[in-house]
Amino acid sequence: MDVADFPVSIEDPVNAAILRVSEDRIQGFRRDPWAAIADGSGVALDTVIARIDAMLRAGTIRRVRQTLLATNLAHGALAAWQVGPRKLDAAFEFMFRDDPFSGHVVIRTTDAATPGSNYRLWTTLKVPQGYALPKYAEFLRARVEADCVRLMPAKRLFALGVGHVRRRGLEVGSRANERADVLDPQIVGLDRREWRVLTALKREFAPAELVADLWAGRAAEAGVDLATFYEVAEGLHARGVIGRFSTFLEHVKPAAGNAPVTRYNALFHWQVPPGREIDAGREVGRHHIMTHAYWREAGPEFRNVNIMGVAHGLNKEILLAHKSAIDTHLAEAGIAVGYTNVFWGGRSEIKPSEIAPAVFAEFCRRQAIDPESMRDEAT
Repeated sequence: MDVADFPVSIEDPVNAAILRVSEDRIQGFRRDPWAAIADGSGVALDTVIARIDAMLRAGTIRRVRQTLLATNLAHGALAAWQVGPRKLDAAFEFMFRDDPFSGHVVIRTTDAATPGSNYRLWTTLKVPQGYALPKYAEFLRARVEADCVRLMPAKRLFALGVGHVRRRGLEVGSRANERADVLDPQIVGLDRREWRVLTALKREFAPAELVADLWAGRAAEAGVDLATFYEVAEGLHARGVIGRFSTFLEHVKPAAGNAPVTRYNALFHWQVPPGREIDAGREVGRHHIMTHAYWREAGPEFRNVNIMGVAHGLNKEILLAHKSAIDTHLAEAGIAVGYTNVFWGGRSEIKPSEIAPAVFAEFCRRQAIDPESMRDEAT
């Protein structure tokens, strides 16, 4: 059957079964991620490939790719930008369309005027190893004429995995029996061959590339044989720089006749006492609604919140009920919350942040910047 004949809706039961696994359950590098999806979903392997192909072509799935733990490969931060109202849209467009090193680009609001609510533009930002994140952020601030920027690197991570389909219908307050694990970001150095393999590995797949022998073409692209490609990729996995094989849904805009997968994107803020950040993060991260949870120091602009997390949903009140359940759980765990807030996502675009040093150097040259001037003097 031609892929054009397959249903592409996330409501189709076969597609839903596949997506509950393929969105964020295939951790690490797999020689055969299709088989892992088939095993986890109970759907035949050939059907898995055909359905993902059809959903990608239709736009239900916006990208298929091997993700990386970029916090271990590049210097990164969550960036909040204070931009004047007349310049906000232009700043958004530049970050999304023209800056390879900005990833998630979101315009956020709060329900009332609160500390930090004048920081409307939020992005993730990374620069490759050897370069200075504050220097690049200052270039961007001047380029988009932002008044100021607050950089918030992740000190620890507690949840990382966007599975919209499997989170549908979650019971409010649903959480794991155990506290979330802790990921401590540590930069890992790579040699040239590893960068070649990694660059080929992470590039998103075009529909024509979704074949049973998924990695053969990427090995050729990296200039190595398949056995070497596997060896290097598995070595990178062992060193903690490989994320998951994932099918990312088009979750904000309607696509292929689907209703949006999610309507609300909530960035939760908590201020907990110094010394309790890891305890609080592990308690927040165990809640199934959280797609991301991390320890970031937001500073006085945001009343010194230090635990943040992201949750998505179709109903705003249900998301607030989940947050209320987390607040109650933190109190029950003996963790005092001095201040809390919610920043709601509006206009948003999501793309992978580039992390290759050569790409950064070339981008700087196109901007008439000497790449050496962007070097991190501490390295």
